[in-house]
Amino acid sequence: MELAINGGIPVRNTYLSYGKQWIDDEDIIEVINTLKSDYLTTGPKVKEFEQKVAEYVGAKYAVAVSNGTAALHAACHAAGIKDGDEVIVTPLTFAASANCVLYCGGTPVFCDVDPKTMNIDVNKIEEKITNKTRAIIPVDFSGQSVDIDKIMEIAKKYSLTVIEDGAHALGSEYKGRKVGTKAHMTEFSFHPVKPITTAEGGIIVTDDEEMYKKVSLFRTHGITRDRDLMFNNEGSWYYEQIDLGYNYRITDLQCALGISQINKIDKFLSKRRNIVRKYNQEFKNLKEVITPYETQYSNSGWHIYVIRLNLDGLKVGRKEIFEALQEENIGVNVHYILVYLHPYYQKLGYKKGICKEAEKAYESMITLPLFPKMTDKDVEDVIQAVNKVIAYYRK
Repeated sequence: MELAINGGIPVRNTYLSYGKQWIDDEDIIEVINTLKSDYLTTGPKVKEFEQKVAEYVGAKYAVAVSNGTAALHAACHAAGIKDGDEVIVTPLTFAASANCVLYCGGTPVFCDVDPKTMNIDVNKIEEKITNKTRAIIPVDFSGQSVDIDKIMEIAKKYSLTVIEDGAHALGSEYKGRKVGTKAHMTEFSFHPVKPITTAEGGIIVTDDEEMYKKVSLFRTHGITRDRDLMFNNEGSWYYEQIDLGYNYRITDLQCALGISQINKIDKFLSKRRNIVRKYNQEFKNLKEVITPYETQYSNSGWHIYVIRLNLDGLKVGRKEIFEALQEENIGVNVHYILVYLHPYYQKLGYKKGICKEAEKAYESMITLPLFPKMTDKDVEDVIQAVNKVIAYYRK
């Protein structure tokens, strides 16, 4: 069958994106009701959403902010990251996971990934620790939990703070417990392609009251009305800025959507997992495709489905496979360009070759479409397109 990129008929007539939100009438009604209320910005819906997320993951506290990057920045601030400090991070992630360290004046130190899970290699963390190391930011890549118990053991040994980047992992599980209860702080993202959405938004969950207070203050310019924190009290109208913070507040409109969305998260995750099972079954005998590996301790929510190509069995590289799938109207993507390979990080002095497993994996990675609203036909189209393109370029 001729590939669409060569003039053939594509598998689909319309383009299938790699990820997409699922907004229904219930979501819309919740937002409309909030539009009709007295609060649009920071009001009761923010607190209600925070409580729902904290309860869902099993954490004591939650602070919702404007986006996932803001959440990571706030967590680094709460951890006390400053000029001269080093923070161990993974290169296989969106840039925000390392940028948040730079925002605070710290230095990201990249640790290589496990070649199976694509998560940070816990066996290589200790060799990256110096007397300047203050924290570790592991990422739950694709939704699969890192081995957080081992990371926390290392952190305790060296008195480090662990900020788990769970942007992909709301609803995922580690050893039967929801991600978000083991690290000192865990961040989740609510971008439209994530497990649930508030359009833009993020949250930090923690069991540490001191960190909760620091993140809360950081979100609102460092300004407080808490009488126990203020230096003076001139009256009931009075407030003080006691720290340097940012306007990282989330709105009631966004949180109204989030409240409605989190009520459906288990349905969303079930649909994602069913699609992954179908992909795994259909691709397991396709020797040119390596399907994602999942550990026994993890029950991933599958934010993304990343295959790796066995390039030894193909006549072309990842670029040609990617472009051929795009022409079949399959919205593939790549997650992620390694952080330290970006020009900005190269200007900071980072060099290619520091994380060999991550670099090797990156060369062969392609993200296939995966989102709860995909139909059976959508899934079959992806499978057909992958088989069609691989068959054409097979050696």
